[in-house]
Amino acid sequence: MSKADELLKLDNQLCFQLYSASRAMTKLYQPLLKPLDLTYPQYLVMLVLWEMPMGHKYTVTTLGQALRLDSGTLTPLLKRLEAKRMVQRQRSHVDERQVWVRLTGLGESLKQQAKRVPEKLLCVTNSTQEEVAVVRDMLKGLLATLDA
Repeated sequence: MSKADELLKLDNQLCFQLYSASRAMTKLYQPLLKPLDLTYPQYLVMLVLWEMPMGHKYTVTTLGQALRLDSGTLTPLLKRLEAKRMVQRQRSHVDERQVWVRLTGLGESLKQQAKRVPEKLLCVTNSTQEEVAVVRDMLKGLLATLDA
C-alpha cells in the first residue's frame, strides 16, 4: 500500500478523530447534565453566561461569537433556556434588531450544581486535570491556526 493510500484511510484523518471525539464527549456529558436539565449546547450557553457577574447581559451576537454559533442556531437554544426560566431575553429599546440575554436567579443558582460537572467528567474519562489541559491547549492551538 502506498503512502498516499495510507493517508486516505479514515482512521488516519485528523478531522475524523476530532469529529468522533467530539461526539463521544458530548455523549459523556448527557448523564452529567441531566440533573441540571440541560442539553450539552445549553450547557455551553450557560458556561458563557456564568462567566459574567450576576445582572450583566450579553447581546445574542456577542454570545454567538463566544460560542462560535450563528443566531439561527443560538436563538432556539435561548428560547428553550428562557422557557425553563434560566435566561431572559430582551429586545434593545435603542435597536430592535439587538437582543440582550441575561441569567435569571434560577439560571445563576444552577451554577453551584454545575461546578461538579468538570470533576465528574475527569472521573468518567479517567483523566487528570493536567492531561485535559494538554489536550485542550493543543486544540486551542489548532483552532487558532485554522482561524488564521
